[in-house]
Amino acid sequence: MKDIIELRRVWPYIKTYSGQFYIGIAMILLVVITSGLEPFILGLAITEIGRNVVDMIEGVPGAGINYPYVIRIMAIYGIRGLLNMAGRYFATFFISGVVQKAMFDLRNDMSQKMNRMPISYFDGHKLGDILSRVTSDIESVSNFLTQTFAPTMMGLLQIFFAIIMIVVIRPTILIIVFAMISLTLVYSRLVIQWGQPMWKKQASTLGALFALSQEHLSGFTELKVYNQEEESLKQFKENNARLSKTGADAAFRSGLVMPGTSFISETSYVAVALIAGWRVLQGTVTLGNLQALVQYVSQINHSISQITQMSGMMQSAGAASARVFKLLDEEEEDTSNEPQQLPEKVKGEVVFDHVKFGYSPENILMNDVSFTVKPGETVAIVGPTGAGKTTLINLLLRFYDVLGGAIYIDGIDISKISRQNLREHMGLVLQDAWLFQDTIAENIRFGNKDAMKEEIVKAAETANVNHFIRTLPDGYEEIIHPDGDGISQGQRQLLTIARAVISDPDILILDEATSSVDTRLEQLIQSAMDRVMEGRTSFVIAHRLSTIRNADLILVMDQGNIIETGSHDELIAQNGFYADLYQSQFEE
Repeated sequence: MKDIIELRRVWPYIKTYSGQFYIGIAMILLVVITSGLEPFILGLAITEIGRNVVDMIEGVPGAGINYPYVIRIMAIYGIRGLLNMAGRYFATFFISGVVQKAMFDLRNDMSQKMNRMPISYFDGHKLGDILSRVTSDIESVSNFLTQTFAPTMMGLLQIFFAIIMIVVIRPTILIIVFAMISLTLVYSRLVIQWGQPMWKKQASTLGALFALSQEHLSGFTELKVYNQEEESLKQFKENNARLSKTGADAAFRSGLVMPGTSFISETSYVAVALIAGWRVLQGTVTLGNLQALVQYVSQINHSISQITQMSGMMQSAGAASARVFKLLDEEEEDTSNEPQQLPEKVKGEVVFDHVKFGYSPENILMNDVSFTVKPGETVAIVGPTGAGKTTLINLLLRFYDVLGGAIYIDGIDISKISRQNLREHMGLVLQDAWLFQDTIAENIRFGNKDAMKEEIVKAAETANVNHFIRTLPDGYEEIIHPDGDGISQGQRQLLTIARAVISDPDILILDEATSSVDTRLEQLIQSAMDRVMEGRTSFVIAHRLSTIRNADLILVMDQGNIIETGSHDELIAQNGFYADLYQSQFEE
């Protein structure tokens, strides 16, 4: 039940459009009133016709069917039907519109929330599961509200209206009605509590299947190369079977609601028919009132049945909304201690002052890292895999905050400035060149959305990629795909360098940007990077040590700490860790 209660958190999104929402509620109320009047109006006609028939049988002079009265009642009945139809149409129109707008706002909040969350959250959660919350979970909530909110409201109001009419006609029948409703509520609650854990499990299992699918599709090439298609299919089948079993269990448990409630409802229906029929024979209840009572009890039964039929969707939406709002409740990046700003133009002095860091307080990676980079210097960071090279850059970009010590840029502690302000002065080129589906021009302009065409071309020239772009059929307007079809890895890398160039960063970070290209392209990329780094403070994570021989400062890292510093020649002369690492790259 706790997960179902989470659905109430959707209300603030619906409340934003309260005007349209309340019009929809008014239309639902119109439907309920016109539906509730149906048995009463028919009862009047049936009572009159019954009385006329009895008079005719008994031979009362002038007896006959009172057609003017019956026609008036039928005209009223027809108007009621038209109002009922119009109410249903406009209720659906307004409620569905409000729900879709509310879900639009909820998706926007999810997107903005993820932009405010720390990198550590995404490191600790599978991308597919996060995507499942943003897509299928929100869609589950949307479907529930669109398809069941109006019918549920209608059903509850119809029950309320039918009870009022029963009080007017024959109050004693309420004993049976309240007994029926009480038994139905108790039974439904027990079944829903029994079934809710399975719906919650189904939602998490669906997220896991989504994550597995995304993971395997992203690594499809590797699966093919290593002939792991069967293993991939096996894992998918296992997860799919788990989802199928969980879904079947959840549907079975929810499916038990309707048979039980139907049995209770039908029993009460028979009881009311027998009691009211007996009263008709005694002459204390008219035939029309008998028909009305039976139909009002039938309305209550139908409404209860309709509401319980939607219990499965309600439980599914409850589990989905719990996952959605759990993400919205996640801790965001702390911005409470950011009173300063970097100047518009940063000189580029970077100081690591006794920095201590670990991905958890129990697992410290860096104990005491200190070094100073002067403005305009090129710093190379080298070391074996897992030495902490990328972690050092992550700290400089404030993807993570230090546990001790401080990092300064031009004498300003970066923990005192906003991440956005900090990253406005940073340029980053990664080993994995990321491109999105758009024109080449827009991919380069991603570094500076205000850049003009001339600036894009100039950036491409600086990155040694202008000639390649000119050879394409549509030049800078050539559409490229995220996977880079028709574009080599080196050309993709040059495009990301052009993107960094157009952002005109004060501090440039190159994370093994040449590690996955051939020697000729490496030289081309290296030439482009040399142009970009000129006059800028630059950090280079090097895979091939031959590319960083001219660096002003080389930081040698191992197990999270800096073990050697100096220029290339100085480190070779020391004949230490760096010298061994450098020489090993030339050994067969």
